[in-house]
Amino acid sequence: MNFPDRLKLPLAFEPAGLQADLDGLAGTGWTAHFVKQNYDGDWSVLPLRAQAGATHPILQIYSDPGISDYVDTPLLARCPHLRAALAAFRCPLTAVRLMRLAPGSHIKEHSDHDLDAALGVARIHVPITTNPHVLFEVNRRAVDMAPGTAWYLRLSDPHRVANHGATDRVHLVIDAKVDDWLADMLRRAAGAQAAVGAG
Repeated sequence: MNFPDRLKLPLAFEPAGLQADLDGLAGTGWTAHFVKQNYDGDWSVLPLRAQAGATHPILQIYSDPGISDYVDTPLLARCPHLRAALAAFRCPLTAVRLMRLAPGSHIKEHSDHDLDAALGVARIHVPITTNPHVLFEVNRRAVDMAPGTAWYLRLSDPHRVANHGATDRVHLVIDAKVDDWLADMLRRAAGAQAAVGAG
């Protein structure tokens, strides 16, 4: 089934709890995103679920579509609110990361061809900290995501992000396999979105 390029999921998480976990990771070394040609500035990552056995920082933050064996990292053990958020997804999760875009940085328009629920993989964004000057566009249309909300984004389509504000933008980014549970959630979200549009 094809889904719209953005869907707000019927899930919500307490922003203060997510922020508390993020604050608890202060001082942890973030890894610069390795696809340097896709961004300018500071785009960095902390792995919460990574490839089993991966020890190199780049492999720990890499979401490899050919790998299915992912495990929780020690960082996730320090984050009770993030663990609770992940537990709300009753579907198989592969890579899970915190992704930070620093002020003045931008991710250039690109497409991630495997990130399409119709192909079996859904990427879900949960904003933790953001500001009014962050612009996230899919197909050149802005997606307005508030902290604690959960969004499926079809990132096989062209997308780009810019942080024109003065504070970091940090999202919890979840790669999930589309099983019956997640497909049903996506269908319900699409129905609710269509109903709002029709109204």
